[in-house]
Amino acid sequence: MKKNIYKIVALSVVLSLGACKKDFLNQSNPNAIAVENYFKTENDVLLAVNGAYQSLRSSNTIGENSGLFTDERSDDAGRNDNQSNAGEPFQFNDFSLLPSNSYLKSHWLALYQLITRSNVILANIDKVAFTNAANKANYSAEAKFIRAIMYFELVRKWGPVPLVTKPLNTPAEVTENTFRVPEADVYNLIVSDLKDGLNSSLPNFQPVSGIGRTSKAAINAYLGKVYLTMAATLPNNKAENLTNASTYLLAAYNMRTFGNLSEIPYADVFDVTKKTTCKELLFVISNKQGDISYSSSIAANNQAKGETINSLKVSTGIGGNVKLDLINEYESTDLRKDFSVKFANDPIVKDWFITKFRDASSLATNNGYGGNDWILMRYSDVILMLAEVNMLQGNDAVAIQYLDMVRSRAAMPVYATAKLNAAYAANFPTLKLAILHERRVEFAFEHQRWFDLIRNFTAAELVTYLKAKPQASYGIAKLSNVTLKDRFYPIPFDEVKLDPAKMYQNPGY
Repeated sequence: MKKNIYKIVALSVVLSLGACKKDFLNQSNPNAIAVENYFKTENDVLLAVNGAYQSLRSSNTIGENSGLFTDERSDDAGRNDNQSNAGEPFQFNDFSLLPSNSYLKSHWLALYQLITRSNVILANIDKVAFTNAANKANYSAEAKFIRAIMYFELVRKWGPVPLVTKPLNTPAEVTENTFRVPEADVYNLIVSDLKDGLNSSLPNFQPVSGIGRTSKAAINAYLGKVYLTMAATLPNNKAENLTNASTYLLAAYNMRTFGNLSEIPYADVFDVTKKTTCKELLFVISNKQGDISYSSSIAANNQAKGETINSLKVSTGIGGNVKLDLINEYESTDLRKDFSVKFANDPIVKDWFITKFRDASSLATNNGYGGNDWILMRYSDVILMLAEVNMLQGNDAVAIQYLDMVRSRAAMPVYATAKLNAAYAANFPTLKLAILHERRVEFAFEHQRWFDLIRNFTAAELVTYLKAKPQASYGIAKLSNVTLKDRFYPIPFDEVKLDPAKMYQNPGY
């Protein structure tokens, strides 16, 4: 099946809520197959599911190059360039994001377009006669999993959003569904979609031939993260949500096929030659080394001029920008620092760049066609979420046990010892801040930081936390710009125009 994961199904109805004009619904693509004529066989459904997985690769959804919407919103990364592309990318890190930002709109549209792909599959799967009923349940579960993680992106970034669970084929149907629903309703769908996957016959872990597809271990991990986020961001049912988070995170953890995390060297997690055997990986976007269309570009994109550590491709730029604020947060003996970042001495750079993602193999060629799979969920995430859940439940001793699993793998002193260090104690005076610190250095540049911040702080706390940082360690983007409004992104301007009442703007924009 792996060879099919990169095939895209041409569907004539890939609608979104993102057009300010509705005549696009009447347009037809002469090269496309109408949906009503497409789903004939079990293989047609498989190819449609593969097409949905393939769309995850996009920089406008959650692919490796989508850091603009996460890392560059945070204190880990962000460009020191307020001129390129009309200055629009700079707005994310500068907290000067406008509803008219074209990158913001592209992200919104891409997420909904992938939701539409899932909805089309789910609306048409019953038309097909399956020789194996389990395959039907699994393909349905995979489509729901993809829809769930797209809505998880949307609700964390925008709050209340339109909730669409079926294809929209007419202007009237688009109008009927163009309204924002409460966050709790979005989370209810996310949880329901993910739980359906646990009722399927999906394997606990995918075989090598299925890398890039979801599994029960991955679904349990995502359910844990969803419930943890609900506990932290919704006003009701905190205790129940924490209990559910613990249940599903433990289910994922107990499915692991290794003993201690320390058995898996940190560098192995990102080693292209070990990506099919690394037992820490739970869900990835699969890339193909040396392939012009389906390779990874992250190693080459992050490499700075004069450097060769990431890729054989010659760089002429500054590479992946790193905030000095992150560099200063690494503990002095943390091996993750030396693996993840490097200082480039080239005269036009003289700055830190990202080295976490590497493929300098000849198989990646001088064009930088890397084989890095993009990791969306791994076991150290599950472990640190278990630490976070237990800390929130008041089980500090258990939380520290999980925290120490990750620290020990990085050859760092356990928490009790680290607290005796004056600098560590001053920087991370609470267990909450210690866990947040560990997540920061463990998952640097893996598009986690912004979500960790909005999960751990209220809007007011987040403003205080960010403004307390030294501007000199942040770059030219202004920390003074951050206000309560920045907890959420603005609804794209064209979406608000569809119905200013039902698609109301987030406060402050």
